[in-house]
Amino acid sequence: MMNYEIFKEVVAEKFMDYLPAQYQSMKIDVHPVEKVNVTMDAINLLGEGAGISPTIYINDMYDHYKSTEDLQEVLQSAAERMERAMKEAPEIIPALDMQEAKDNIVFQLINTEQNRDMLVDTPNRKFQDLSVIYRWVVKSDMDGIQSTVVRNALAERLGFTEEQMFKLAVENTRRMFPPTVKSMNDVIRDMFMKDGMPAEIADMMIGEMPPEQTMWVISNERGINGAISMLYEDQLHKLAEQLETDLYIMPSSVHEVIAVSSSMGDPNELAQMVAEINMDQVSIDERLSNQVYHYDKDLRKLSLATDTPNKRLDGIVAEPKLIYDTKEQSR
Repeated sequence: MMNYEIFKEVVAEKFMDYLPAQYQSMKIDVHPVEKVNVTMDAINLLGEGAGISPTIYINDMYDHYKSTEDLQEVLQSAAERMERAMKEAPEIIPALDMQEAKDNIVFQLINTEQNRDMLVDTPNRKFQDLSVIYRWVVKSDMDGIQSTVVRNALAERLGFTEEQMFKLAVENTRRMFPPTVKSMNDVIRDMFMKDGMPAEIADMMIGEMPPEQTMWVISNERGINGAISMLYEDQLHKLAEQLETDLYIMPSSVHEVIAVSSSMGDPNELAQMVAEINMDQVSIDERLSNQVYHYDKDLRKLSLATDTPNKRLDGIVAEPKLIYDTKEQSR
């Protein structure tokens, strides 16, 4: 089986051979794209009057190759995806609607160390070991959500400063993605019932845990990029008041975090568990942090409870570097 670098070279050389004749005058452009937590190798097609080229990723093609070990099938499948996308792509770049964007700029929370390169080109503000960035939700319906990270160039085209986007996202995120706090029991019960299990049987299987011994899932109603909900202090305070204790917050993914009573364990032991789960069970593009956070019920403040050396999320120990300037978000 080819390693990734050799596979990438083969794809760059052979991909065009699998496209229909109408695309043979075009050229393949392979280039890196900074995504959250990872750098992906993108493929676009270039040609005069070609309109907007869709993007497919060699990384996804390699995952397909590892599961099949059939290079021809991988190339044919990717070419068919590109052909379909080219037919559906608009002829020209649509004009940016600033007014529409104003109502659809939302927050996303990502890991600072893992995304240093991306953050250089992305409006952001720092929170502990994390960074708040902005996404433009282009489409949201029952079928899913389409959004794009707002990079510096897009922010400039829209005419937005970081401060303006922050103010917009404060309102938009809560409106479009209302925060939720659910006990793990309720989350599991919902999963069982979605699979057709009667509520009575689900309750019997799960049982009940005292609130102070329960894990609480903090996310949003869509379950997408819901980790940002940990920054809604009123939600944390309401839970802490209910439990009558401070909280430890454990990052589960960019989509959710887990809150527990501070009486449930040592934060460093919890952080070790978080890091192990991240490496073993969470895909790299969905990891948030290896640290644990502490919410002080009386001070109403969220801060880092741990400072473990594994700041990066890919298993590489980060080297000391000069951190770029960001605005510190106080809580």
